[in-house]
Amino acid sequence: YNEDKLPHITPHSLRHTFCTNYANAGMNPKALQYIMGHANIAMTLNYYAHATFDSAMAEMKRLNKEKQQERLVA
Repeated sequence: YNEDKLPHITPHSLRHTFCTNYANAGMNPKALQYIMGHANIAMTLNYYAHATFDSAMAEMKRLNKEKQQERLVA
């Protein structure tokens, strides 16, 4: 084991990272599908775009904020 070694990075893993980052940033899924070159949106969303802990927490906070605003208006 060599601590100075970089993690194993492949072009395929970079595609997953790219897709995940842009999906989590809110990119239009159909635009992302086009950029990735996928014929089917399911390939883009089910195999390449991964949820992260940070993106899940951000969505929970966003939804909670929306619910709080709805209560103030009602």
